Amino acid sequence: MHWLLMPLQWNFVLVTALLGSISAQLIKVILNLIIIGRFVPERVWGAGGMPSSHSATVCAMLVATGRYCGPDSSLFAVAVVVSIIVMYDAMGVRRETGEQAKVLNQMLNEWMDEGAQNFPWLADKRLKEMVGHTPIQVLAGAILGIVIGFIVPMP
Repeated sequence: MHWLLMPLQWNFVLVTALLGSISAQLIKVILNLIIIGRFVPERVWGAGGMPSSHSATVCAMLVATGRYCGPDSSLFAVAVVVSIIVMYDAMGVRRETGEQAKVLNQMLNEWMDEGAQNFPWLADKRLKEMVGHTPIQVLAGAILGIVIGFIVPMP
């Protein structure tokens, strides 16, 4: 058990945040296995999906910072601000980017159907559509991160 606690002594906040991120990514892989019935390698490292690994990471960091430095510390205040910005960005800007990618991919498909010979350099171009999160995905990631932040033992 001692070897499990050694990384936490190195940097409790960082290790807790990384555990939040890794946990969210593993849950995405498991959910894909259950829902789609196959392993999708991109889910191991890819953005988007349920739960938000961005939210899980920053919320685990936030709770760990509060536990380690205290909720009245300047570091905790910075963690709160960074967490809000990251979760807002995941739901807003990044989600809109994914919606725009869907429209552009559909336009590319239609153009390619009509005149593939005119645009050979576009034949294999596709924009990534799953880059952002719905509010529910962000909330699920936040809850996961908060739970992880509280259950990881302090050094």
